[in-house]
Amino acid sequence: MTETAPYGSWVSPVDAAKAVSQSVGFGDIRVDGDDLYWLEFRPAEGGRQVPVRQSGSDKPVDVVASDTNVRTRVHEYGGGDYLVANGTVVYSDHADQRLYRLIPGGTPEPITPEPPRPQSLRYADGQIAGDNVLCVRESHPPEGEAVNKLVAIPLDGSTDPKVLVGGGDFVSSPRVSPDGSQLAWLSWNHPNMPWDGTELWVAPLDGASLGTPVRVAGGETISVVQPEWGPDGTLYYASDPEGWWNLLRYDGSETETALGGEVEVGFPQWLFAQSCYGFLSGGRIVVAYYEDGGHQLGILDATGGLQPLDLGYSRYDSVATDGDHRVFFVGVHPRRLNRIIELDVDGG
Repeated sequence: MTETAPYGSWVSPVDAAKAVSQSVGFGDIRVDGDDLYWLEFRPAEGGRQVPVRQSGSDKPVDVVASDTNVRTRVHEYGGGDYLVANGTVVYSDHADQRLYRLIPGGTPEPITPEPPRPQSLRYADGQIAGDNVLCVRESHPPEGEAVNKLVAIPLDGSTDPKVLVGGGDFVSSPRVSPDGSQLAWLSWNHPNMPWDGTELWVAPLDGASLGTPVRVAGGETISVVQPEWGPDGTLYYASDPEGWWNLLRYDGSETETALGGEVEVGFPQWLFAQSCYGFLSGGRIVVAYYEDGGHQLGILDATGGLQPLDLGYSRYDSVATDGDHRVFFVGVHPRRLNRIIELDVDGG
């Protein structure tokens, strides 16, 4: 029997829970040798986040147990929830916010100390460098504001974290140069948000010790996002001194523009570990950028020429590469479910 109800008040058999229960979100793609990792966001499992690994053509497998939720609460929004290097995975367990190490064939082991209060020590956005994990640590005292610092944590958890960088209100994006001799990171202070004004710093790195830092870019009214070291040791980053987040590079003495003009490289840093570009062989860079109101993916060659790729997606998230010819990204489309795409830029 047909019933008539006022606009917006009818009962639908499709509610919000049903609409999202079978969807899966993707993010934080990472390449480790021949293995591909990504993070899945699963509404049907209570919003649990799960790192997934795919080896070659094998079926993807969950990296952690079914009762583990991999998520950090640093800055509350999180991001940079897990790391991987040579098959070793380090992740933040949402239950206690401690970091755990998982080696191939092993069981998870905590590598950070028990916090003085539940979830009062949180970790995010790091990199495995030699025998250490370099990452952001957020401490929550009984009273007052949280304190953000960069710390070095032994990969075996044998000693307490060592503070590398402190003193500012916020830090992010610790990135180690290919030869392990330098560390780059971002910092900013209240009342700035990270898209208002941040500073890019570089300092000599010796194991778990830093030398004298040098400010490379940024300031109170200039923001920097996604610093990354190129294979040759050049430091790349996106910054907006000209009003647009252009892609710049710093060779240790001078700064040049890699991709300039009215293009925007990068996203507002609500989350840690967002990635909009990555390095390929032959000096090429794959870059996701905004231009003329649309989001595009393109290949920037060694001479500065940009070749847009017509792939038909409305947004390109979590861009990663194998360092050679393969690109991975989350493809977003208004009429399709999000998906992870592998693109061979040489073979088409």
